[in-house]
Amino acid sequence: MKEMSYTIKELPVEDRPREKLMTFGENKLSNSELIAILLSSGIKGRTAIELAQDILCQSGGLLGLADQSVDELIQKKGIGQSKATRLKAAFELGRRLSDFAPAKKTVLRSPIHAVDYMQTRLKLKKQEVFIVVLLDIKSQVIKVEEISKGGLAKSIVHPREVFKTAIRASAAGIILGHNHPSGNTTASPEDITITNKLIEAGNIIGIKVIDHLIIGDNNYLSMREEGLIEC
Repeated sequence: MKEMSYTIKELPVEDRPREKLMTFGENKLSNSELIAILLSSGIKGRTAIELAQDILCQSGGLLGLADQSVDELIQKKGIGQSKATRLKAAFELGRRLSDFAPAKKTVLRSPIHAVDYMQTRLKLKKQEVFIVVLLDIKSQVIKVEEISKGGLAKSIVHPREVFKTAIRASAAGIILGHNHPSGNTTASPEDITITNKLIEAGNIIGIKVIDHLIIGDNNYLSMREEGLIEC
């Protein structure tokens, strides 16, 4: 027997996310209400908002949900291919927009500024992700590029891949960053070796490697501050 689907239209008018958004604006909606709009319908016994609350709880919040693949989303009760792809499309649009926005206003002048900037991108990732933040001559963010996934020991970070995008963007400097899903920010021998190779390549090209940050749960390590890399 096919499960009955409860839609947002069946909710009282004052509780309907679409109507609430149009009346009060999108910033007045909770995360679950915004996600409910994307889901459009719920499942038997659960409205779209309740389903949104369920998947947020199962995912550890909004960042955890955004980091999940389509296959992982489909495994959740009430989330089929259509709902999963709508969610991924929405999160990807948000990610792309965040890449454009910093160019005019985000200035990274110290490791702590860069940490705050990177944590939203790396903190809850389930595998190691290596990113590069491209900076102009005024230390303003040009863009952020994801270079590899899977850990520096398993996925070789080649200078060619790191500096190709920096050259195209006419970057004056770059900040390297990757996460340790374990939460331990200790730099591995591979982390240090690869970073020093990138510094050497940057010196030849004329693009300064300012730092390499390792992001943990609620902490970080700056390789330059710790004296782990060559100046």
